[in-house]
Amino acid sequence: MENITVKDIVAMTGGVLLCGDENTPVTDICINSKIIKEGDLFVPIIGERVDAHRFIESALEIGAATLTSQHNGVVVADKPYIRVDDTVAALQRIAAAIRERLIDIPIVAVTGSVGKTTTREMITQALSSAKDTYHTEKNLNSQIGVPITLSRMRSNAEIAVLELGISEEGQMDVLSEMVKPDMAVVTTIGVAHIEFMKTQENIRKQKLCIVHSMKEGGTLFLNGDDALLKDAVETEHLTCRTLFYGTQDWCDYYATDIVYHDSYTTFTCVHGAERVEVTLNTLGKHNVGNCVAAIAVAHENGIAMERAAGAFHDFEGQRQRIIHLEHKFTMIDDTYNASPDSMKASINVLCDMPCEGKRVAVLGDMFELGENEVAYHREIGQFLLDKPLDEVVVLGELAQNIKEVLEENSSPIKVYTFSDNEEAAIYLMATLRPEDVVLIKASNGMNLKEVVNILLN
Repeated sequence: MENITVKDIVAMTGGVLLCGDENTPVTDICINSKIIKEGDLFVPIIGERVDAHRFIESALEIGAATLTSQHNGVVVADKPYIRVDDTVAALQRIAAAIRERLIDIPIVAVTGSVGKTTTREMITQALSSAKDTYHTEKNLNSQIGVPITLSRMRSNAEIAVLELGISEEGQMDVLSEMVKPDMAVVTTIGVAHIEFMKTQENIRKQKLCIVHSMKEGGTLFLNGDDALLKDAVETEHLTCRTLFYGTQDWCDYYATDIVYHDSYTTFTCVHGAERVEVTLNTLGKHNVGNCVAAIAVAHENGIAMERAAGAFHDFEGQRQRIIHLEHKFTMIDDTYNASPDSMKASINVLCDMPCEGKRVAVLGDMFELGENEVAYHREIGQFLLDKPLDEVVVLGELAQNIKEVLEENSSPIKVYTFSDNEEAAIYLMATLRPEDVVLIKASNGMNLKEVVNILLN
């Protein structure tokens, strides 16, 4: 936060200063009292289990000021207390006000059921080849994370890339109104959070609310490989400028001549008469599409395709890691999270990798899939039936449905199940050889990172 005081925070939030000096400078926002710094504004969030108002006093031992929705009248304290009706809404109003101050900085907003983080990282990589690019850090993409990201945007940035994540109806309108994007990218329409949004068509509708507060003359980028986005212009009555990207030649930007190597991919990116060779330091058709999106965004922001493409020689995404363990085996660590679409994409990466030994998939439960969770796990089993895998290890109650489908169809794939992560890791250590490749994939709650960490040691 630049040139912000408590007086500004009061004006931005419509709050009331209960005590303290209104000229106190505020340099950042913090929602966790354990990591608060000097100059921070503490924003106590009321969660399902904990009301962070209880930590205000400890936070202000270091921080500069606090919001509060649970103090009334005069407060006797050395540091400023700002009374607001709702701390989350106040946080969002602060972010919206800062965005207005920095309205001349173009923002690219990225959303989607699957692939939004990797796509955001790739867009940042491509734009950074020619521009000072500000971007979302870590996983700050929620109703709380996005305003924190906006509040930290630098006035000297030439462009910004922000990731917007939603889980319920109406949330995207709130985020779009705050961000006011110049460009928007929608990666896929899957079934993540379908428990709350009921249908994929409704998920599409909610994701596309990203354009509601897009600046006039803005551009929407849609993944032409996604069946629900392919016809979104007509179905959702979109009137903004829309460009498609993907791996099909009808798209405005598309990839062709795709070749998967040991740990990287090569392809040609095409836009009209322009063609550029790309070497991408990761695998998977979905990542090729993400890369094409990044090149498209960069090109539409005035960066030559060749320059943007050159940024991917050393790209390292935060999610999917390919680890070559010398004298042991190769591991695809994709344990960050899982949905049916992302699990299929990871399985395809495993199948596309050159492998002289066994291909082994370790698959755990996928969460937040609602009443059809069993059917979605059985769908993964069906997906595996024609895949060149040697073994599948399933962990978790829901993942047993994957095993059942393989067994019901007399699949030649050997299927194993274990009671816990440590037991599975011990089996893998005992049976994997240097020529083998293993994928590890599940929702965060399954904590399959334990398996990865055991295998790394």
